[in-house]
Amino acid sequence: MSDAPRQLHDFTALEQANKIRSGEITSRQFTEHYLARTESLNAEVGAFITVLADAALASADASDELVRTVADPDELPVLHGVVCPTKDLNFMAGVNCSFGSRALNLTPPIDDDAVAAMRAGGLVFIGTTNTPEFGLPCYTENDIAPPARTPWDLNRSAGGSSGGAGAAVAAGLAPIAQGSDGGGSIRIPASACGLVGIKPSRGLVSNGPMPDGLGELVAIGPLARTVRDAVALLDTLAGTSMLNRVGREPGMLRIGRYATPVIADTTVDPQCLAAYERTTELLTELGHEVDEIAAPFPHQLVASFEVLWSVSARTIPLTNEQVQLSTPLTQWLRTRGEQYSAVDLAQAIYAVRAASSAAMAATNGYDVILTPTLAHLPAPLGSMRNDADPAADFESQKRFTPFTAPYNVTGQPAMTLPLDHSDEGLPIGCQFVGRIGGEETLIALAVQLEAARPWLGRTPSMW
Repeated sequence: MSDAPRQLHDFTALEQANKIRSGEITSRQFTEHYLARTESLNAEVGAFITVLADAALASADASDELVRTVADPDELPVLHGVVCPTKDLNFMAGVNCSFGSRALNLTPPIDDDAVAAMRAGGLVFIGTTNTPEFGLPCYTENDIAPPARTPWDLNRSAGGSSGGAGAAVAAGLAPIAQGSDGGGSIRIPASACGLVGIKPSRGLVSNGPMPDGLGELVAIGPLARTVRDAVALLDTLAGTSMLNRVGREPGMLRIGRYATPVIADTTVDPQCLAAYERTTELLTELGHEVDEIAAPFPHQLVASFEVLWSVSARTIPLTNEQVQLSTPLTQWLRTRGEQYSAVDLAQAIYAVRAASSAAMAATNGYDVILTPTLAHLPAPLGSMRNDADPAADFESQKRFTPFTAPYNVTGQPAMTLPLDHSDEGLPIGCQFVGRIGGEETLIALAVQLEAARPWLGRTPSMW
């Protein structure tokens, strides 16, 4: 940070919460600040589908009133009064949910479990963030809103499917954001936008009451500028208390690493590989043991994952008229999904579970696995979406993100950290994967890495 006075969005989410509890700065002041920035910048970055200005201000006022009247403000939730958007795939009572699509719009009568947990945690919902149609692609370009762009280069995508969430936090339109991840959809935009993104272990955060049509692939988690902010939001979502133990040293960890793409036969950008190598060097300097390992997933896993992905697209409840309003990619995936029998689906589920067990057994001797997060730098807008050839669209997505989806299959926790950047100043993330339930080990390592190579002061020009 420079010596210039701090703007309100310079404060981390936890700093904001402390100022709200102390009465130094009100929740309304922070909310008004973020609403003003959203009005000014959202058209450029494509972060929000819906902005809830009146509801957010009313919620902020209620937060401030509780600070004034509660016996001990320090007993309020850790993120009480802090602005946080939700993804436009999650149900918020009385708020339109478009799923990023022209085909389907709902106004749910209830909050889903994640939104209910955030509401109970005292967060102020400023709006719903942009997502590609039904969260299926790894870019956020739909037919109802401007594309989500990384604030580091407005000609490039923020990634997806939590692209609006990543754009909002990276552009200073919100201090934290909720995302969801069925194949990398938190980690991809976090890497493209220079953020911390955590996909927790399967089941740590409830996906209810909606059934998971992706074979339990989807996990809900945080995007944030700092590790501690991400952990605070994860605690809020999961009902855990990991933030209380966030300062512990990780000790010497055994870390396995690989950079061989799993989901596609592709090359990895030299700058992504260079960042991966520099991260390896940093881990070694910090006293960790880093070993080269073979990629633990067979290439046959890809076909089984694609069965799950396309069948899940087919199970989206759409009428024939609604299907015609959906994107060519969605229609193509649904057509693929129709081709598989119940036996095909059962065999795919069995195959991914068997591959998951084998992969976790093969890497069980390691505390953490390191890979690049993405195979390429943030993608130019429109470079993957291909309405004329959805099959080519899908293949380009696989080449862009060949490291993330396997850990949705295994259910292991995985995070990306913004440890590096390209020659052009674009953020480059590295992915860290833990054992099932191993969030605290990942978090301890992340805090150590953040202290050794701080990134908070690195911000895009629009900051």
